[in-house]
Amino acid sequence: MNAEATKAVAAKPEITPAKKPAAAKKVASAKPVNKAVAKATAAKSATKPVAKTAKKPAAEKSATVKKVKKEAKVKVVRDSFTMPQAEYQKIAEIKAACLKTGLHVKKSEILRAGLQALAAMGVAQLKEAIAKLDKIATGRPKKH
Repeated sequence: MNAEATKAVAAKPEITPAKKPAAAKKVASAKPVNKAVAKATAAKSATKPVAKTAKKPAAEKSATVKKVKKEAKVKVVRDSFTMPQAEYQKIAEIKAACLKTGLHVKKSEILRAGLQALAAMGVAQLKEAIAKLDKIATGRPKKH
């Protein structure tokens, strides 16, 4: 039996990784595809003519490179704060005054403009403006 088994093993050609057919590699790496999808993509690729890409002049290439470089985005921070209702109402009044002049503004833009105005003040004016504010408790108000 040993001689017969040796002949049977010798008769079978072994497939080593180097001798695998190219089709086997494609099948192993390809994802399973729906037959209808495969037919549709084959039909689309068969009907589309092959278009040659036109080479761009060097001037156009440098212009596109400049467009790719964008300005760095400004990091936006979200925060919450507490303020008296009367002062919060002033934001709505300022917003309404801006709308009368045809300028559409958001609450955040009004607050940012106020910060710009405070930053432009001198130290003495800034102390005076802050001293006029009423001190309020920080944190969330109690639920009623």
